[in-house]
Amino acid sequence: MKAIVLDKPGMLQRMTMQEPETPGPDEALIRIHSVGVCGTDLHAFRGEQPFFTYPRILGHELGVEIVALGPPTDKTRTRNLAPGTHCALEPYFYCGHCPPCRRGVTNCCVNIQVFGVHIDGGMRELALVPAVQLHPSSLLSFEHLALVEPLSIGAHAIRQGQVTKGESVLVVGAGPIGLSVVQFALLTGARVLVIDISEQRLAFCKSQWPEVVCINGNGDTLAALQAVVADDLPTAVFDATGNPHSMMAAFHYVAYGGRLIYVGLFQGDITFHDPDFHSHELSLLSSRNATAADFHQVIAALEGGLIDLAPWITHRASPDGVVDAFPTWFDRNSGIIKAVITF
Repeated sequence: MKAIVLDKPGMLQRMTMQEPETPGPDEALIRIHSVGVCGTDLHAFRGEQPFFTYPRILGHELGVEIVALGPPTDKTRTRNLAPGTHCALEPYFYCGHCPPCRRGVTNCCVNIQVFGVHIDGGMRELALVPAVQLHPSSLLSFEHLALVEPLSIGAHAIRQGQVTKGESVLVVGAGPIGLSVVQFALLTGARVLVIDISEQRLAFCKSQWPEVVCINGNGDTLAALQAVVADDLPTAVFDATGNPHSMMAAFHYVAYGGRLIYVGLFQGDITFHDPDFHSHELSLLSSRNATAADFHQVIAALEGGLIDLAPWITHRASPDGVVDAFPTWFDRNSGIIKAVITF
């Protein structure tokens, strides 16, 4: 079978690999049709991804088809899965028995294995995965199923931030994850502002959602925000940049008694001025991965026509073309929102 392997930072190659064996208990053999490319893949390509070793098959945003199922146990017996079913993959493989898993916080499993990060992922034609991680849809295309995962990150962040209808929400960073946060903030009924330093991303955001207030973050960002909201700062601020300077500056964008939620992450420390933090009585939260409930919410929203994903997919490649195309997708002038590889 065809596979795309990241041998070391900066070096992708197309290979032919042996096909997986018959699925075992609670496993599924899947055929991968569409793979979304995201910032995690870029960080791995650049050698900047934590908890990562080489060589590695990338790919955790997947639209797949079930080829075969192993014998079910009580864990999967009630799942509505069969060969031929089209699914999104929840790529955060959890152990089910550690303290977070026992509390239902499977996205924080202490033994987590993320498909395409800690273990080989989906940039290949076939793979074996836990059947419990598959979320079926009879209505969505494989490309849209591949985008369920990044949308679930946004849905989870909004749930983690406890956003309410009519609330003022600021999203810092209008990349795919930030856009996903925007989408689910709007579906909650929030009033949304977006800050980014890219005019292209702000223009895309405005074309998708004319009701969103877009602010250019070049220059004095706080002053630009206050020019729009005056002293009525947003009560929920989501930083989806993974940039330490942005993440630390975001403390100044939150209303008294408000919440700052980090969706992006980086390898390093975040600092803040404690007197300001206390005087504003801020709540600081993080949002990690997503859960099965978030995947169900996203699939229902897509099947219900609440999200228009067509404009999101701006770049495509085949396995034969991806080795050359991949490095160009992350050029600032590429105009990329989402790239999808079709197997």
